[in-house]
Amino acid sequence: MTETKKDISISMGEASLKAMLLVVPIALVQVMPFFWLRAPVPPSNANMTLFGFLLIFGILLHELIHMFAWMLFAKKPLKAFKLGFQWKSLTPYAHCKEPMDIRPYRIGAFAPGLLLGILPWLVSLFTGDILLMAYGFLYTVAASGDLLILWLIRKIKPNTLVEDHPTNAGCYIIEQG
Repeated sequence: MTETKKDISISMGEASLKAMLLVVPIALVQVMPFFWLRAPVPPSNANMTLFGFLLIFGILLHELIHMFAWMLFAKKPLKAFKLGFQWKSLTPYAHCKEPMDIRPYRIGAFAPGLLLGILPWLVSLFTGDILLMAYGFLYTVAASGDLLILWLIRKIKPNTLVEDHPTNAGCYIIEQG
């Protein structure tokens, strides 16, 4: 039986450019409702310091969430992963070096946007915390490349084996023939 790989990816640079097209729609969905629903709570100096720390730490945390979600849902060992930074496109990444089912791949792709973007934004709607809203917005925008990947793989059927692309945004579909 032969194995072939179908490339479902785009360059990191192209992904970053296309993802920037989502900034305005994300702002319309997240920032506008925040100001319609809440009177923003002014941040304290301590909150501003924490915000700055979390903003920087969130970059690493985003990639760690990809990795841990894939470890958990695809049952992959730590040694199957590589964390790095692609200088050409100024893009941090988490890469799984082993194939996995498409379902855990999708979960791992979506998890950072949910945990660092959407959930903090939702909490901000109840608290009025403008920094939490800003954090949620920025990390939803930061996950827009992941949303683009999810769009690229939207038609891949369940139980399909995929392999994370080592340098591009996306994956290979592994076909047995």
